[in-house]
Amino acid sequence: MEQVFQALVMGIVQGLTEFLPISSSGHHIILPYVLGWDDPFISSLAFSVVLHAGTLAALLVYFRHDWRRLIPAGLAALRDRSFRDEPDRRLAWLIVTATVPAAVVAVLFNDVIEENVRQVGLVALMLVIGAAILWLADRWGPRTHLIHGLTFRGALGIGSAQALALFPGVSRSGISMSAGLFAGLDRADAARFSFLMATPITGMAVVYESVKLLLGEAAGAELAPLVVGVAASFASGMLAIAVLLRFVRTRSFGVFVTYRLVLAIGVFVFLLAR
Repeated sequence: MEQVFQALVMGIVQGLTEFLPISSSGHHIILPYVLGWDDPFISSLAFSVVLHAGTLAALLVYFRHDWRRLIPAGLAALRDRSFRDEPDRRLAWLIVTATVPAAVVAVLFNDVIEENVRQVGLVALMLVIGAAILWLADRWGPRTHLIHGLTFRGALGIGSAQALALFPGVSRSGISMSAGLFAGLDRADAARFSFLMATPITGMAVVYESVKLLLGEAAGAELAPLVVGVAASFASGMLAIAVLLRFVRTRSFGVFVTYRLVLAIGVFVFLLAR
């Protein structure tokens, strides 16, 4: 029962922190460390990524109408070798373009990063760096156009920034929203594009880590905590998407910058105290 309870908490945290720009992977490292949870499965990268199945489901459900347009539009553009001035055709391939850098980096460096950068102190440092980037983007981003005005160069830049989220504490949503702001998107469309481009890369990560679990590479894997964790991440993920998209229409990312800094300071103090 203890493992199920921990999976429930981690699932809720996953859903909230995946879409808010505060780093889900960072929280998955910090939380078990601070609370003294020593279950190797609960604190594993495999469980963290499998929880993404819940947030992936949240993305697919929340943006289902978008994907019903974008997938056929993208295939039509490939068939006709033309966008024909149709925004959905162009947006579909902007998402593909943004997905490539993170996919390539994940394939080449995922294992190296998993073995070397999952330390609590490093996560706290990345929280600070990510906070600084988000603050600068929110302050200096020109916010001159909407999502359909994004260039392919801008999409590639956002995708390259997303690859940095392999380092826990950076935050995939935070770094991609920051890059979107620097690319000229307004806050709402930077968040929207971040969520849309997260869908394929999250799907690939879920498949990869699920195969590892089935092959027995993750110690302590049981069905009950997986189901509870994924269900919790789905429910809290749906809530987080809706809240953030509504929030950024009228407010800045300042509250998330503050949260990241306070959390990082708290972690440093905790480490020093121990």
